Amino acid sequence: MKALTYSQAKQELEKIVSAIESGELDVDALTEKVKRASELIAFCKEKLTKTDEELQRILENLS
Repeated sequence: MKALTYSQAKQELEKIVSAIESGELDVDALTEKVKRASELIAFCKEKLTKTDEELQRILENLS
């Protein structure tokens, strides 16, 4: 299985938000979508944090 990219996670999150906003999800589907959204948000936060740290290291090395 291919590793998830930030862009893929963001795209999936956008689909989940649209589904939730539509109001057409039943309770079981809503629970699963919110769980998945939580996982994706955690993934994106971690990815952004790692990217920020890497950029800081690169910029420090330029100084």
